[in-house]
Amino acid sequence: MLVAVRKRARISQQPMAKKLGRPQSFIAKYEGGERRIDVIEFIEIARALGADPVKLFRNFVSETASSRTKRKMPER
Repeated sequence: MLVAVRKRARISQQPMAKKLGRPQSFIAKYEGGERRIDVIEFIEIARALGADPVKLFRNFVSETASSRTKRKMPER
């Protein structure tokens, strides 16, 4: 989700890392799923992208909930 927001904002990983004061590998690792981010980092990232962190989080929660309800439970 954050990758899509970053790409819509037309910001590559290097300028994004510079905005956050982090190495480019920080961006690559959380985007690639190698690293989790905490809430504070999420807010910083959203703001650096010019996005509302609350709306972004709500969208994330909605997407996660809908994808879980679409999965079928294994039969016993």
